[in-house]
Amino acid sequence: MSLTRIPVALALLLGSGITLAADPDQAIRQSLTSLDASLPIEAIAESPMPGIYQVQLKGGRQLYTSADGQFLIQGYLFQVKDGQAVNLTEIEESRAVAKQINSIPAKEMVVFAPKAPKTHITVFTDTDCGYCQKLHSEVPELNRLGVEVRYLAFPRQGLNSPAAKELVNVWCAKDQQDAMNRAKTRQSVADATCDNPVAKQYQLGQMIGVNGTPAIVLANGKMIPGYQPAPQLAKIALESND
Repeated sequence: MSLTRIPVALALLLGSGITLAADPDQAIRQSLTSLDASLPIEAIAESPMPGIYQVQLKGGRQLYTSADGQFLIQGYLFQVKDGQAVNLTEIEESRAVAKQINSIPAKEMVVFAPKAPKTHITVFTDTDCGYCQKLHSEVPELNRLGVEVRYLAFPRQGLNSPAAKELVNVWCAKDQQDAMNRAKTRQSVADATCDNPVAKQYQLGQMIGVNGTPAIVLANGKMIPGYQPAPQLAKIALESND
């Protein structure tokens, strides 16, 4: 709003009994997009902290701003509750990530499931990653403990890397589980092409903050970076259902 228009707007607002205030959603969007026009804003809402608004970006990450968008905070917002510091930012980010990850159709993932899964984990994986291979060797134990393992593709060296091509081979194989087993034990996987989700999953991983593999997402959206031994990982995964 320009300075020359303020008196007119003021008269209108006073006449209608409306409190004088810019629309926070519009003000915040204008301020943030002036910094970066490509900023992927998903939603804007009042935060639990009075006077502060939370901006959810695509992928789940959160920013905090003043109502006029002139002050910006990037970091964690905690609430002291019953003598404990509750990380509200982490809760919101995990909730947004869970919504995206859990909406991915099973047919777009390579899934290793027990007969009666108690919970699931979603793993962004690369075939030539040593710790990804170690984790995959423990998938039978995770299944035995009631954990379904869902794989998404994340070629660490980019979509033009040899690993990206191998991931495409896995996703396009007639038997995806066998192809994944072969790839994770450094055996060759037959070349194959199809309409595959590898690029889309790689972009999703980047958007939610994956920067290495394996990146493990629990059912509640919380991300665990890196390998965890099967008993420890299963315990964490089962607790995420609570």
